[in-house]
Amino acid sequence: MSADVNVVTQLTFVTPPPGLAPLVDFILEPIAGAEGLYALQATRDPAKRMFVLDAGVYLHTYTPMLSDAQCAALSLTDPDDAQVLVVANTGEGATTVNLMAPIIVNRATEVCAQFILDGQDFSLRAPLGS
Repeated sequence: MSADVNVVTQLTFVTPPPGLAPLVDFILEPIAGAEGLYALQATRDPAKRMFVLDAGVYLHTYTPMLSDAQCAALSLTDPDDAQVLVVANTGEGATTVNLMAPIIVNRATEVCAQFILDGQDFSLRAPLGS
């Protein structure tokens, strides 16, 4: 299930995303004309920004498994409460997505975390559309 495509959402990470410490507060803003594509921008440092895709829109077969501890960190009790976002990286000729470290958002609380999925066979740089 994807988020409302017209709503800017304030997200708080339980721990800073890798490489962005000490930042934990971000704005998730939809990109006009591109359903399920968002800019994730730090509120305290707007220069810190990345693009993320809603996995429910673009990656229908992507089903990361979270541990009980990961679910507890976000107070997730129902899979429908989670939104799965993946970081998109543009490169020469192709866009890739990081399936190994999705950002999981609790829709009800707007608290999120980027989890590394150890022991799951997901790519760090999966070509988008493959």
